[in-house]
Amino acid sequence: MTDRATSDAARDPGRPADPEDGQVNGAGPPRLEPRPLDRPAVDASAESVFGRPAGLAAGFATPAARAAAPPVATGAPPALAAAFGRPAAGADALQRPPGSGAPDPGADDPLWAGAEDDPWRDPASGVALGPPAVDPAAPAAAPTDEGSRLSLREVLFGRRVHPRALALLAVVALAVGAVGGIVGRFTAEGANSLTEPGATLASVEPAIARPPGSVADIAQRVVPAVVSIEVRVGEEGGTGSGVVIDGSGFVLTNNHVVAPAAEVEGATIETVFSDGTRTRAAIVGRDPKTDLAVIRVGVTNPVVAQIGTSSALAVGDAVIAVGSPLGLAGTVTEGIVSALDRPVRLEGGGNVNAVIDAIQTDAAINPGNSGGPLVDATGAVVGINTAISSIGGGEGGSIGLGFAIPIDDARVIAEELIRTGIVKHAELGVNARSVEDDTSAGAQVQNVQQGGAAAAGGILEGDVIVTLGERSIAGADELEVAVREFEPGATVPVGLIREGRPLTVSVVLASD
Repeated sequence: MTDRATSDAARDPGRPADPEDGQVNGAGPPRLEPRPLDRPAVDASAESVFGRPAGLAAGFATPAARAAAPPVATGAPPALAAAFGRPAAGADALQRPPGSGAPDPGADDPLWAGAEDDPWRDPASGVALGPPAVDPAAPAAAPTDEGSRLSLREVLFGRRVHPRALALLAVVALAVGAVGGIVGRFTAEGANSLTEPGATLASVEPAIARPPGSVADIAQRVVPAVVSIEVRVGEEGGTGSGVVIDGSGFVLTNNHVVAPAAEVEGATIETVFSDGTRTRAAIVGRDPKTDLAVIRVGVTNPVVAQIGTSSALAVGDAVIAVGSPLGLAGTVTEGIVSALDRPVRLEGGGNVNAVIDAIQTDAAINPGNSGGPLVDATGAVVGINTAISSIGGGEGGSIGLGFAIPIDDARVIAEELIRTGIVKHAELGVNARSVEDDTSAGAQVQNVQQGGAAAAGGILEGDVIVTLGERSIAGADELEVAVREFEPGATVPVGLIREGRPLTVSVVLASD
């Protein structure tokens, strides 16, 4: 980079250089003169101490010059010289006893007494390691095996407290502790004023009355004859109930309880008695149309339930349901008969078109009660608990509507299953649906089985059956249970309505 003056000269060589551009007469930049040195005045005393000796012009003098140079005056301030300078001529440099350092034998000055034997007071003594300083006048202590023992007072108070004061202090401490304990006890008792540590409730001899015929009495007699049934199919399982009806180990239950084990190979059935006895069971026979089954357990001399009759029941009679609802074995619930001859179509469990002519009860029946007994006030079995009605259907809890198969029907089925393993039912040979008008209701025939009993008796499609034997028919379910009340081959009068006209025909029931 070129400066401004050089650039101007290059543009105009004949133009003189501008003094402001840093050049003087074209001879280059001006040079500044050095500033004068500031030489303060030198103090005469400092100069006499730190200045060069006389006759020396350089910083260092030759050895010969240094030897010939006069001594340098110290020139110390008078106050320092008086305090730290040497004493007057003829005096000793150090303060010591007159003479050669030993005290004057006739001197009475105690400062110097024994100075000749004390190396610490002799300035001329050398450094040496001597024995410990021991007072030669002190008597030597006799060695002992153990030191003197201190009392508690000496340890705590160093002999500063009198023994009577210590005794008084101990008495005061005990008094304070006793007062504190008493106050604490009363305070604690006041805080727990609602409790009484020493309270004891009075007891009396049991006086519970369980007369014959009471629920407790009936339960004690019936529960041992009721079993809990556990069915396991692979990783799944179910529970139900059953009642022992014969001393040979036959147990009556519902078909839908044991049906999974009958339909799957390898499934198992176990029964658990009220005393905890557990044993395997085998299926003797099943009747899907009535939802009944008989199984047999390998026990000897079991408790057998008393079989009653369902035909003598009346609405309002007291009944008791026994079983294992929700797996809770030995559960007893009480209620009444709320209806009789109630046709109920069962759902699920493989019971296709299974309809029972049920006893309706408000005794609490829940899932797991199925197959258990419904007993009357004498403890006799009058029905087999089979179904419940719940809001919305499904496996809901009891809402006071339970249904049981009448024991009169169940006994016939159970006997036939024990004898032969199968049951034959009477068959009408029609499919029907429930209908009603303003004055009557019945079962309208939808189709007639060719070659069946209805076809042979002259029943046509569209006929409305209103009676079967002596029983009125109010719907299709009731027609089915009414037919099963007869034996196969029985001749039964059937009342029907055909094209608005009443008509009665005789039908010989066939077998399914």
